[in-house]
Amino acid sequence: MLNKFVVIDLETTGNTPKKGDKIIQFAAVVIENGKITEQFSSLINPEKPIPVFIEELTGINDEMVKDAPLFTEISEKVQSLLEGAYFVAHNVLFDLSFLQEELLQAGSEGFYGSVLDTVEMARILYPTADSYKLSDLAEKEKLTHDRPHQADSDALVTAELFLILLKRLSLLPTVTLRQLTQLSGGLKSDLQLFLEDMMDTFEASNILDSIEIVNDIAFKKNHTEKETDILNKEDCKYPESEEEKVEIIRHGFKSFIKRVGQFKMMDTVYQSLQLSRHTLIEAGTGVGKSLGYLLPLAYFAKQNKRPIIVSTHTIQLQEQLLNKEIPFLKNILPFKIDAVLLKGRNQYLNLEKFHQTLMDENDNYDTTLTKMQILVWLTETETGDRDELNLSSGGQLYWNKIKEEPSILFEDKGWQERDFYQKAIRNANSADIIITNHSLLLSDIKGAGSILPASDYVVIDEGHHLEKVASRFFGYSLDYLSTRLLISQFGTYEQKQLFYEMEQLTSRLPSSGKKFFTSFELNQLVLDLHYEMDEFFKLMALYAKAKAANKKGINRIKVRFTSTDSCRERKALVHSAERMSFLIKDVLNAIDIRINWLKAQKDSLSIPELNKVEDVSGFAAELDELRNILISCFIKDSKEVKWIEMDIRSPQNVTTFLAQPATVAMQLKEKFFETKKAVILTSATLTVNRSFDYIMREIGLEANSTVQVSIPSPFVYKDQVQLLIPNDLPEINSVSLEEYVIAITEHIITIAEATKGRLLILFTAYDMLKKTYELIKESGFLNEYVLIAQGISSGSRSRLTRNFQRYEKAILLGTSSFWEGVDIPGEDLSCLVIVRLPFSPPDEPLTEAKCQLIVQQGRNAFSDYSLPEAILRFKQGFGRLIRTETDRGVIIVFDRRIVTTQYGKSFLQSIPPVPVKKGKMEELAGFIQNWL
Repeated sequence: MLNKFVVIDLETTGNTPKKGDKIIQFAAVVIENGKITEQFSSLINPEKPIPVFIEELTGINDEMVKDAPLFTEISEKVQSLLEGAYFVAHNVLFDLSFLQEELLQAGSEGFYGSVLDTVEMARILYPTADSYKLSDLAEKEKLTHDRPHQADSDALVTAELFLILLKRLSLLPTVTLRQLTQLSGGLKSDLQLFLEDMMDTFEASNILDSIEIVNDIAFKKNHTEKETDILNKEDCKYPESEEEKVEIIRHGFKSFIKRVGQFKMMDTVYQSLQLSRHTLIEAGTGVGKSLGYLLPLAYFAKQNKRPIIVSTHTIQLQEQLLNKEIPFLKNILPFKIDAVLLKGRNQYLNLEKFHQTLMDENDNYDTTLTKMQILVWLTETETGDRDELNLSSGGQLYWNKIKEEPSILFEDKGWQERDFYQKAIRNANSADIIITNHSLLLSDIKGAGSILPASDYVVIDEGHHLEKVASRFFGYSLDYLSTRLLISQFGTYEQKQLFYEMEQLTSRLPSSGKKFFTSFELNQLVLDLHYEMDEFFKLMALYAKAKAANKKGINRIKVRFTSTDSCRERKALVHSAERMSFLIKDVLNAIDIRINWLKAQKDSLSIPELNKVEDVSGFAAELDELRNILISCFIKDSKEVKWIEMDIRSPQNVTTFLAQPATVAMQLKEKFFETKKAVILTSATLTVNRSFDYIMREIGLEANSTVQVSIPSPFVYKDQVQLLIPNDLPEINSVSLEEYVIAITEHIITIAEATKGRLLILFTAYDMLKKTYELIKESGFLNEYVLIAQGISSGSRSRLTRNFQRYEKAILLGTSSFWEGVDIPGEDLSCLVIVRLPFSPPDEPLTEAKCQLIVQQGRNAFSDYSLPEAILRFKQGFGRLIRTETDRGVIIVFDRRIVTTQYGKSFLQSIPPVPVKKGKMEELAGFIQNWL
């Protein structure tokens, strides 16, 4: 590494040097011959006040920079450091634009050398990283980063990261490096120049044992075929007694703590499989349910040489099973088992398409970067599964062009050995346990031709989600952005996309073949379709606004779309759907004529041309699906519950039309449960008031043919949890939203001061969450606490949770998805606030329709649906607090209906017995402080 690099980091008064923002701290780290040779940093007097938020972020205040040098006093030093060097920074354009402005103002000539960006390099070289923030990358590489947002600390960490990135780069196969060099001309930094300079000094690493080259692309070598396991009959005998189970588990886990509930679950699962019985198992937190079903599954699969499917709702649980539970299982069993993860077809990379598009000209920035990410990823991945990659939204668009899809024209021999999708199918067909998700499991039912191997035995973990996933699965969804994206893929003739490419291919088609539509006529149809689609979603927004006129102050609305409504907005929307449907039909006719002619000529077409035909066919299939949705939802009178969701602040972009059946019980019963020998549903929340009646009714199981087992948590909740109910809050339905928010905000401030943070607050509606967050901020009482709020703080649920765990004094406000699946063990979470009992709003379209159906059947909608649904969600929320046997914590329920109503008892009877305290918030705060 003979080059000189200077890694720069700056702290500034804002983001825009052109508007007068100034540098308040400069830091540089010099790297020569692969080593750090010099460090320089200085505070700088910006000659203007430092904004409060910058002071909070950096810890640098006006007093600290008062006697610091002006930038002009260090500009000469900065120039000498940068001489003959690459300028390196984390998000280089930010630091460079500031420095350039300051250098020019100081009378220097500025920096015009080469630049490298560690964000860009990290995205390419860590294609599967969760985040590319400096602090997250430092944590990933175990670099000490003690003072984030201070330039000297940030510059040193960036320099250490840069050296690691250089090392990673140097170890890539030569063929990959050459391809990265070719592509890197489209980047923001001068990586291409650097790679061309350094190519000769990198080790030629395509000879590594772990890499193989196929068609000029480097891959991680395939594992050799698995050995066949010679089975001893005794080894496969299921361990009936407790002692035998303990002996097996201790074989791989010496400090195993015996859990009676876990053994009961193992026996229940094994007997259900043996006797072909459907089974419901509620297993409380801490039972160890994953091992509780995996161990008996493994024995049964081996004895009967039959694969068993395990379905989960979340990716997190799939990863936990695959990376933690299955390796543990393999370690303790006296025989070999094979478990694989199988996902839907378009989760996998199509190598032929990727190879074809790899060196396309005129790529945009996101596409170029994604190609580079994938090239590096192919040297690491064994699965080719899109979920491993961290793609930008532009990268996702490119993925849609290169994902695996059914081929109708040709069987591609060139990639058969490496094809990821075929490999996943092969592995699944020979596996004992196949892990998948609820949607893929249900694709068999819909008759869409699932890729899952046939199996009579299924375990459904996170089983309380099955009904909701099935409702979505049997329904339809139509949103503006994806509809627009779909139609835009085809493009007009001038845009030179699929339409243009198709016309180029069919230029030899006799004119009689185009009698339906010439290129000019088809172009006009496409323009009309674009216009009509925009009109359709505008009319949809108008309908929703008209229906929600009385919902003042609420931005995100849901309104029901019914056939009985005769308003003019509905009629206009239906007419637009009809026009759009006819336009799509004409476009499809024109495409079909061309595709059929091209198929007849397929022997004379090249592989890239065949790929283009595939792309047009794929587009036509998606367009046909769109037409079917329009007909089902707007033209035929189908039985689904239909509604519109939108945000009235930007109606068109976030408008979605949904249609779902009010009940899926009969479909699940006939098409799923009656076609399987044994289905085992498990979750921590399946019973209401210790009864399985509600869940069985929802999913179509019969009580007399279903085994029902409830296994309590081993945790001693009465010693670990205190449930508090303040009696100085108004009844939630007796005051306005604003008044309620003011009252709970005061309580939240009191609680936060008593618990010193480590507080999770669960809301049932985003509007209330947002108003509470704003009022807490405005009050200024919790300025020393880190406030993290879903939908306001950026990031996914897992990133928000990680940030919450990172800070000592943190408060996390969450809704919907935070009621379950969030795992924060230990002292990171010591207090949980439930703002209101999680009843679905009665005017929520699906709830309203379900309740109407129940009333028509002569039953009680509240006790048969609204109450049990709310109790299951309440149990999920309750389960967030205690995750291990040593956790302790406080749960505070603001909604007084839990003690003032008759039905409130049902909530308390559905959770483990815990002490309940009522009182004024001030008194309860003192209790919390002492108890924690």
